Amino acid sequence: MNNNSLWQRHPLAIIVLAQLCGTSLWFSVNGVGLSLSRDLGFSEVDLGRLTLAVQAGFICGTLFIATTGLADRFRASRIFAVSCLAGALVNAGFVLVAAQFPLAVLLRFATGLCLAGIYPLGMKLVIGWTPKHTGAALAWLVGMLTLGTALPHLLRGSTLGMPWEWPLLGASLLALLGGAMIHALGDGPHLPPPTGKVSLAEGLTTLSQRRFRAVAGGYFGHCWELYAFWMLTPFLVYREIGRLSASTDLVAWLSFGIIAIGLLGCVVGGLLSRRLGSLWVARWTLTASGTICLIYPLLAWAPPEVLLALLAFWGLTVIADSPQFSALAAATAPRERVGSTLAVMNAVGFALTIPAISLTTTLWSLQETWVVWWLLPGPVIGLWVMRGLVNVVDNLPTAPSGGHSRPRVIRD
Repeated sequence: MNNNSLWQRHPLAIIVLAQLCGTSLWFSVNGVGLSLSRDLGFSEVDLGRLTLAVQAGFICGTLFIATTGLADRFRASRIFAVSCLAGALVNAGFVLVAAQFPLAVLLRFATGLCLAGIYPLGMKLVIGWTPKHTGAALAWLVGMLTLGTALPHLLRGSTLGMPWEWPLLGASLLALLGGAMIHALGDGPHLPPPTGKVSLAEGLTTLSQRRFRAVAGGYFGHCWELYAFWMLTPFLVYREIGRLSASTDLVAWLSFGIIAIGLLGCVVGGLLSRRLGSLWVARWTLTASGTICLIYPLLAWAPPEVLLALLAFWGLTVIADSPQFSALAAATAPRERVGSTLAVMNAVGFALTIPAISLTTTLWSLQETWVVWWLLPGPVIGLWVMRGLVNVVDNLPTAPSGGHSRPRVIRD
């Protein structure tokens, strides 16, 4: 215990930093996308397929963990650490097989499988260490996922002039560091008792309940927009850099900034939710990102500086609703089926990222900025489904017994 006391004084900081390091694997290949296009002849469609493989692997991995009860049989910290180790090795292996596209896709799928043991298990570690502040901690966790997504672009920007393999190997080293941090920290003292297998049928049953279905619909719309926007960000930035006749070296730095600013959106959204509620934050940030999605192609003639600023505001709002949807889902799901319900909601949400990414990357060469309108149905349908949700009260105080009291939903 004494050896770990230093780590355990600030467990949330350790968890979110480890999450940042581990999730740098997610878009590691996208960070060197321009280099892969130049050196290996990868097209936008090829880069999209590599991203789709990660998403598919993550979906399969989360469903496997959920249906087998793996997270209840082994320590969350151990699964996190092993997943970071495996993800680091698989990501480094991509360097060796990148020229062989089928193998490259297979390794990106394996990377997604490993990420299923990092992102969701990070949430469980937060619950185990900070049960009294789960809502605020979740905003930081999703914010670090956002920063981890942006990190490959920073690694590419800081290694310009070097081979594209270096930033990929840098992401693997970060994942190893994140796994080591969680291994040293261990599980928290407040983890809930094991619940056994998670039934996907039970999770699907919950979708028949009106309030949860409204929350899930908003989350699904958010997912349709989010990852496709992150995938498109370097393409959109590259267009504006070309119009400025500036160095393409700026693409990596600007892509990093546009995605990474989502961390600020998550944190500010978490603070606002304490006063205005998660529903208010989720609804208005989804409205803001959807509005930008609508007007962006209409402003394609505007000065590049204006469009880059608009992309930054889009990056700020597009992720800010994510932790709030998680909080709302936990508040509206039946207590006895929270695990299965959230597993199904996450699986369906990430499954929706696949057609969105496929559409936008396939049509980019034909439609350019107009392709973002394919993302517009996400926020529009999400807001329409959420229209009847009112009076959700969250962030209630901790129960006297020391457990985390359940958020309350006031009926319409």
